[in-house]
Amino acid sequence: MFRKTMLILIALSLLATPAALAQDSDNPTIAIMRFGRTPINEPTRLAILDVLQAYQFISAEERALLNDEQDLDGEHINIIWGDGGMDFPTANLMVEEALDRGADILLPLMTPVAQIAANLTADMEQPPLVLFSIVSAPYTAGIAEAPCLKPAHIGGTQAQVPFEQIVSLLHLQQPDLTLVGTLVNAAEPNSVAGLEQIRKHSEALGITVETASVANLSDVPVAAETLMDKGIEALIFSTSALEIAGLPAILEVAAVYSVPVIAPVVGQTYRGAHVGAGFNDFYREGVIVGRMLAAQLEGTLDVSRLAINAIPSLGVSLNIDVATEAGISFSEELLSVADFVIENGVSTQDRTPPSLPDMTLEERRAADLEFLAGLECTPEMIAEQQAALDAADE
Repeated sequence: MFRKTMLILIALSLLATPAALAQDSDNPTIAIMRFGRTPINEPTRLAILDVLQAYQFISAEERALLNDEQDLDGEHINIIWGDGGMDFPTANLMVEEALDRGADILLPLMTPVAQIAANLTADMEQPPLVLFSIVSAPYTAGIAEAPCLKPAHIGGTQAQVPFEQIVSLLHLQQPDLTLVGTLVNAAEPNSVAGLEQIRKHSEALGITVETASVANLSDVPVAAETLMDKGIEALIFSTSALEIAGLPAILEVAAVYSVPVIAPVVGQTYRGAHVGAGFNDFYREGVIVGRMLAAQLEGTLDVSRLAINAIPSLGVSLNIDVATEAGISFSEELLSVADFVIENGVSTQDRTPPSLPDMTLEERRAADLEFLAGLECTPEMIAEQQAALDAADE
């Protein structure tokens, strides 16, 4: 019994050590937390680190540790990592742990984590700053009401998915298309918001949208089969993490019916999606939130007064190999707008990793502050956005 008690005490002391480091240090502690590892959030994570290194908050040696996602008790800042494993309860515990460890700034990547961070900090008297990125639906998720109507401790950048342009690609592929299918996960606000946008822009083109609900990965193949049986001519889905995780199962079903699958992220064609179309600037997302973070750390700008950033971006990619195997051929019109294609196992994409422009720290600081100053909320902007919300409620 004594041995068991000692082991428990030792385990608890080991768990408490990082918290003590974060709370006792005078350095600010930053928690970078993602819902799960995906190709879309890796460029964002690297961009944040690039900005921190450019501003000399981390050294080259510290950057090497951070590249491996090791926690840092650094010379100027502390950084702790979190990964939700694409699981909501785990993500919730991850954010709670970051708060327990005394994080001063939370950097949630992806909508579920940003929503959890906003909810857990909503009633705190002195909440940490929350700077989110890779969030397509901050307003549907309740993170904010409008770009300037938000809690003072919350800021960030919206990955604004151009659904109108994405849906229009369906007509480029098949001008007489009349029926498409999509999945919806009611637990993910970005999935619900995506469905609304897909339906709105599809109906404007005379296209009917069939939906199937999913709540976990095991639902995905059944839902996809249900949609195929209804005679859909294409399957298009939103930025839901569950839908993206279920892509292999969707593709397996779609191949039997020779139905093209349009994923909302360009890079998903590397995972087998026939068409990747969606927001395509995830490195820039990290740069923008990194600018906000640097300004907060330097005390050069009141981040609470900044509007939520939103700059739409569209990229299009085609996986000709997988499409051909499924009996799908792309129209010349769709091929003409593709940024890159994958054919015969070779991608035409320029895979040069993105990086920050080469400039002095003084030049960078001036450029970044100029960009952020353009996001400052004025009384007129706040009044206009409030009036728009009031009108929508009437």
